[in-house]
Amino acid sequence: GFAVGHHDDGFAIVTRDDVELHLWAACDETWKTRGSIASRPVVSGAESFLAGTASCRIEVGGIDELYTEYRDRGVLYGPDTVIEARPWGTREFPTLDLERNLLTFYERA
Repeated sequence: GFAVGHHDDGFAIVTRDDVELHLWAACDETWKTRGSIASRPVVSGAESFLAGTASCRIEVGGIDELYTEYRDRGVLYGPDTVIEARPWGTREFPTLDLERNLLTFYERA
């Protein structure tokens, strides 16, 4: 459902409706040979050990339609995934990206 607006080595911008996401690859391997972390801390945010460990929450409008689209495409977190009403006033559902990072889509109730 997203269109690629820009893509080059390790970086992409994708858009859908009014949403623009800036994505970068977690492929920096230099942390393995850095030596002292105290003098050269890991700070790039693109280290290879980060893939599959991140999560984010994305506010949307029309969560029922988005859920139906993702269900029909087979990209929900699991077959039992449903939209849940949460105590903090949102309706939401989770899914995973290709690197298994958690993406939670929510709409304010």
